[in-house]
Amino acid sequence: MNTIEKSYRMTTEVNRSKFITHLVPISEYEGLQNKLKVEHPKANHVVYALRYLNEYDQTVENSSDDGEPKGCAGTPALNVLRGEKIINCAVLIVRYFGGIKLGTGGMARAYALAVKNVLKEALLIPYEKEIMYGFSTSYGDVDKTLYQLKQLDITYYEREFGMETVKWRIKGSEEKISIFSKSAER
Repeated sequence: MNTIEKSYRMTTEVNRSKFITHLVPISEYEGLQNKLKVEHPKANHVVYALRYLNEYDQTVENSSDDGEPKGCAGTPALNVLRGEKIINCAVLIVRYFGGIKLGTGGMARAYALAVKNVLKEALLIPYEKEIMYGFSTSYGDVDKTLYQLKQLDITYYEREFGMETVKWRIKGSEEKISIFSKSAER
């Protein structure tokens, strides 16, 4: 499975209709459809498709045709995300009608093409499940711990300074957390 770290935008034109495609990490999806409708008041539709993993590692999928004929917009966009094994992402497509009717098949192909085009531009990275890990250190080991985290490129950490120890919570891929925990045991 692959994912993205930042947003991408691409415009595809099919028979004078414009498809402005936004590929975003799932964390940026909430409220984006309404924002795009405000930014593009003359657009006919803002279609979306999304895929993400929930806390139980189940794939959650959703899509909307936003007034386009049923199954001609959101489903083809979702099928491209499925086919490319994209996870924890959403794609939103703003459509401006160009005056030429595409028909249901042509519309489905146009929406799929719009998603394929933005995926070509996106930097896809392998998805790694991240986990939280908690541990404690002495005050004397704080600098050593920070150095180890930096070496493993673990950038998310929280510290709570107690009377005699420092409590840590770090977040990283299962592989990096495993390497860190083994090195901390020594």
